[in-house]
Amino acid sequence: MNVYFACSITGGRAYEAVYQAITRALTSDGIVIPTAHLAETGVVDEEKIIEPRVVFERDVNWIRGAQALIAEVSAPSHGVGYEIGLALELGKPVLCLHEQRRAVSKMITGNPHPKLSVKAYETPEQAVELAREFLAQVKLYL
Repeated sequence: MNVYFACSITGGRAYEAVYQAITRALTSDGIVIPTAHLAETGVVDEEKIIEPRVVFERDVNWIRGAQALIAEVSAPSHGVGYEIGLALELGKPVLCLHEQRRAVSKMITGNPHPKLSVKAYETPEQAVELAREFLAQVKLYL
């Protein structure tokens, strides 16, 4: 299974440990995550040197090729919001994860799209479990 993982890069890296827990666990489960490098420390500097158009085309192609999108939305991000909207427009199932105590945009929490799930977690381990449960459901429909 190919899954696009979306997370904040320029909007803040406060949840980097959660990004890493999710991508590392899912990769160890055999999930292909072309964006796993975005969870890693130092990605802000790495992504700075890539032209914006190249990032746009790369990421859109990765979303098109994915069976699902998982987004960690605790830190607000214009890019992540765009990626979520694009994935839903393309008919991809989307899971938005956020830390329990964080407020999330009502454009996410109020969206009634049938392929959108929004779940809160208290620990990185719980975030991983929610991601695994979501992907188990996605696999049923592939």
